[in-house]
Amino acid sequence: MDIKLRSLKNQDKTYFFSWLRDQDVIRYSLSIFQNMKTHEDISLWFDNILLDNSTYNKAIFDNSTGNLIGYAGICNLSKTNLSGEYFIFIGDKDYHNKGIGTYVTKEIIKYGFENLNLNRIMLTVSNENIGAVKAYTKANFKQEGVMRQASYRDGKFHDKIIMGILKDEWKNN
Repeated sequence: MDIKLRSLKNQDKTYFFSWLRDQDVIRYSLSIFQNMKTHEDISLWFDNILLDNSTYNKAIFDNSTGNLIGYAGICNLSKTNLSGEYFIFIGDKDYHNKGIGTYVTKEIIKYGFENLNLNRIMLTVSNENIGAVKAYTKANFKQEGVMRQASYRDGKFHDKIIMGILKDEWKNN
């Protein structure tokens, strides 16, 4: 696979229509995804992403097939604290559990430290999302804490793990 990151484009929106309606794909994703049911909901959300200058967003693109497979980036950027929150969403299930999450995570945090001049990048992840926890650990994120029963999916509560990486830790790896 030839995975590349590029800017999100308006025509990428069409991929999200099917992804955000697939319960397997959105199970551990943003809570907002759980409530988006119509084309209009998804379209409005996507249009706002394209207009949001306070978030670093990148499309995850398979250069060998020409398909968009997801998006990732850093939101909640703080110029005061030199920090942000990492996110990734791989919508195409054919690309799950193939190491793409680890690769993309490393590329995004590299950009965050080198180009956005961040000192700290954090994330939260459901403890049930074993693949994501592994990917973040491989990208050198460290567990910092647990928010007990912070996520409600599939009729039960799940803990959310808080993970972070500091620029000094990243430089030394």
